[in-house]
This record gives sequence, structure tokens and C-alpha cells, in this order.
Amino acid sequence: MKPTPSTLTLALLAALAAPAAHAEITIDVIGGSEVSFEGLVQADGNWYSNDFADLNAGAAEGNGGNGDNSEFELRRAELILKGKGPGNFEWVLGYDAKADKYLDANIKYKIGGNSNHFFQVGQYKQPNSMEELSSTKNNDFISKAAITNTFAVARRLGVAYGYGDSDWGVTVSAFGRELTRNLAHGSGYGIRGYWAPINEKGNVFHIGLSYASLDTDADTIRLRARPDADLALIRLVDTGTLADVDRQATTGIEGLWIHGPFKVQGEYMRSNADRYRAGNTDFTGSGGYISGVWNITGETWGYKAGVPTTGLPDDTAKGMWQVGLRYDNIDLNDGAVIAPVPPSTAPKVNGVLGGDMDTYTLGVNYYWRSNFKVSLNYVNVSSSRFIKTTSGNTSEDPANNNRTFNRVVDDNPHILEARLQFFW
Repeated sequence: MKPTPSTLTLALLAALAAPAAHAEITIDVIGGSEVSFEGLVQADGNWYSNDFADLNAGAAEGNGGNGDNSEFELRRAELILKGKGPGNFEWVLGYDAKADKYLDANIKYKIGGNSNHFFQVGQYKQPNSMEELSSTKNNDFISKAAITNTFAVARRLGVAYGYGDSDWGVTVSAFGRELTRNLAHGSGYGIRGYWAPINEKGNVFHIGLSYASLDTDADTIRLRARPDADLALIRLVDTGTLADVDRQATTGIEGLWIHGPFKVQGEYMRSNADRYRAGNTDFTGSGGYISGVWNITGETWGYKAGVPTTGLPDDTAKGMWQVGLRYDNIDLNDGAVIAPVPPSTAPKVNGVLGGDMDTYTLGVNYYWRSNFKVSLNYVNVSSSRFIKTTSGNTSEDPANNNRTFNRVVDDNPHILEARLQFFW
């Protein structure tokens, strides 16, 4: 459901009222809890150079698009209250006025005051995927990697326990549906462990492993991915709806290296759908990304709870410049094409052929003062998918006019993306 204009106006007014020199607004001490107010507003623009599919048409999604090869949208309008105390308790309540849904809404108890040893209950990001766990306002690229958007388990209601220190940690979680009605659902569990054998300021090496398993609830799933463009209305890879799926389990491997102003990170995920009915074979999809970012102005990154953190510019008046490059792949093919047997004229598929997609993203970020960020990305997409199409009326092949048949379609668009961001 879309938010009302008055709700969005309230979010924007709150953003504009925030002091420009602070990352958050301190409200008061209430009941022994130090309460602060944070927010994030993002506005995006996408310009498409289409190839096969019209990325802004959206007919299959029930959306008409705007009729242009571009799309503009207020991406996020997040309002967040946080509290520290009383004692070792921390709490957070977040809401996205643009998406009309709750964000983090939980209470955490730090055992012995150690932030790496805790109990947590409520809605929170599940322990999987380093990119998913990283702060949205400091994403290296405008769109998260395809595997993160497709396979990672984001915020769910649950209970978690974490144990570790600054160099390592293990978190286990049991979760259910998302707090906002009619969104993500299906109970499950997850575990993530990480280790940073090198962990110094400006010099970090991290490795991690995660596993998440969840019930599909309705015994169906559909895995699909946009071409690393959040406003695109078309998915270039798509398994379609898979029936008779009991559970989905995803294993993730991650790595991170920080050396001064340079950062390299990557993840690989493999997701399996367990199908219980004879004739429907199990499905496995996979993919990964690797990215490199250079802080041209010389700043480095922090490291906390197994994820990199982005600090403020060294000189807030001049700002911080970043340039990055990412290679991203997702493979939703788990089957084969069977040659047609007469009298059939169309090949058939054994298994699932959802498609394969590679993207290369070149990005530039500019952080100005303590509250502003401007991002520009160029995305080069190469995808291939086995689909059902209908031929047109052609004089070259009159025998196949308006005939349904299957074929492999390559779709290689280019996309330019921009984002304006204000946060406090």
C-alpha cells in the first residue's frame, strides 16, 4: 500500500528540520533511556537503454510504467527512534513512510555491557549476508547485488542470541513473518559466524559463513531479480512460481578486505528449494558478487559486528569521494532443454530455466558534510533466459505467423542510475 501524501510530507519536513551538523537528533532521557531520532530520505532516478524487454513497461507486474525510458521515485523515507538504557538495554522503532512498513522494531539486552554478547527480540535483520546487514544509507552502489535482493532473508520478527568480541562472532536466530501485514512470511532459523584475524584501524580481513532455512508457508516460491536497478518494473531472470516447495535453504560465504582507502568485498550464495511431489525436482539457484571501492579523498572504513561501516568525511566541508566497480552474477537455471520429439515442434524443459544474468556496475559516491550523499551508477547488463514467445506476422516466415514457441532470449540493456540522499 502506498503512503498518503501527508505522511510523506511529514517525513520530508522532519528531515529538513534536522540539524545539518549532527548524524542524529538527541531528544531527551525518558525512563532512563537516552532517546534519539534518526532519518533517511532517498530519491532515485533510472534511465534505461532497453534491449529486448521494456524495463519500464511492467505489464507482467500489473504496472503500466510512465511510458518513458526513465523512472523517478522517492525510494525511502525512514523515521527511526532509538533508545540506550536503562542499564544494558537498547531499543529501536523504525518506520518507512514511503514503503508503508515497519523497519527495525526490537529490544536488545547486552550481556555484561558487551555489544557482541546479546539477546534480541522483535523485528531485525536476520543473520545472513554481509551486504544485507550493512546500513542502507552507506551502500556502495545504489542497488544491492542480485543475490542479496533475491536470496537474503531481511527483517523478520524473531528472537536472537549473539556471542563474540570485536574480532569474531556467532549469531543464531529463530524467526517468523515480517511485522507489517501481507509482506514476507514463513518461519525459519538462521546462523551466521564471522572471524576477522586482522582487525586494525584501516586494515581489516574478514571471512564469514551463514545458513538460513525457512518454511515457504504456502508451499510455493518465486525467485527473480531486477537488472540491478531498483525502479525497473521487469525482472530479467525469473523462475516463475514453483509449486510443492516445502522449504528454502540458503548458504552464504562472504569475505572482506580493507586496506587504508581501499575496500574489496564479495559474497557467494547457493539457495535450494526442496520440492516434495514426485515429478517436481528440487531447484538450486546460485550467484555472487565481488566489488572494489576506493575512497579518493583518503578516508578508510570502520568494522563492527562483522560488517564494514562508513564514517564521515575527514573534511566535511570538502566531502568524501568514492569510486567503485562491481561484478554481479545470479544463475536461476537448474534444468535442461529437451529437443522436440515429432509430432511436437517445440522443445521442452526438464527442470527450471529461470535465466542467468551478469551485471557490471561502475559507481561514484559523494558524501558532503554530515548529512548528504549523491550517487551515480552506470550498469551494463548481460542476461539470457529460455522463454515462451509468440512470433509476429512476417513475410520472411509466413508459416510461423502468430505461433507460440520456446527459445533462448538474450537481453543486454544499459542503465544509468542517480540517487540524492539526506540522512541524520
